[in-house]
Amino acid sequence: MRIFFDSSAFAKRYIEEPGSDKIEDLCVQATLLGISSVCLPEVISGLCRLSRDSILTKNQYEVTKGALLKDFEDITVCNITPAVIGKTIHILETNTLRTLDALHIGCALEWKAEVFVSSDLRQISTAKKMGLKVVKV
Repeated sequence: MRIFFDSSAFAKRYIEEPGSDKIEDLCVQATLLGISSVCLPEVISGLCRLSRDSILTKNQYEVTKGALLKDFEDITVCNITPAVIGKTIHILETNTLRTLDALHIGCALEWKAEVFVSSDLRQISTAKKMGLKVVKV
């Protein structure tokens, strides 16, 4: 099963929060994991924030970042291509959504995801409207 993760959902694989167990189950079920090219910087940004707020120690940050980077070796990264931009523009023109949230959906559509995973309610609603099967975490 081709499963595409939004950054908000994928981050739960590295930071224990509600939905983390479900993310692990989905990763095991997937034959292919997909993310957008902005996912890694978004997740790293979240880890940096947790480190700055002293929720993660420097060592925890480094270990978590290392696990994230190692996982990226086995994940399909959907780049921002003209086709993805076209889909994203259509999503933005027909829905109320933030740019990066629309970009994740555009990538999932272009990648032909069988399942789109997110924790953002507005993004989930839009993904469903665009014809994606959605899992909320």
